[in-house]
Amino acid sequence: MRRHFRAAHVIGLALGATLALAACAPTGDAEPVATAEVNLPQSYRFEPASITVPDGTTVTWTNNDNFTHNVRLIDDGGDVLDLPPGESVSFTFTGAGEHRYDCSFHPTDMTGVVVVTDS
Repeated sequence: MRRHFRAAHVIGLALGATLALAACAPTGDAEPVATAEVNLPQSYRFEPASITVPDGTTVTWTNNDNFTHNVRLIDDGGDVLDLPPGESVSFTFTGAGEHRYDCSFHPTDMTGVVVVTDS
């Protein structure tokens, strides 16, 4: 009986710790940041992942990672902008709305959105 209680106690603690950590994790629904600069740090992500710019703004992505990435413009014709380490690429967004992009090499880890507002 004592062994079962101890096992249930350990499982309860582990479950509680897991839920606490999950509550602290970012939701991915962060408010867009007003900027035209996106960093690719050493962590397989776009930072910030969600930005907002006025119509006609040129956005620049800079790869500060050690690996080649790219920016695939999902909602803007599917163009792929190659991004070797230490390099930058830019694209001018036109048309209000959400413009999604990702890294075609790492689409599950690296996604982003540019929210274009009327200028």
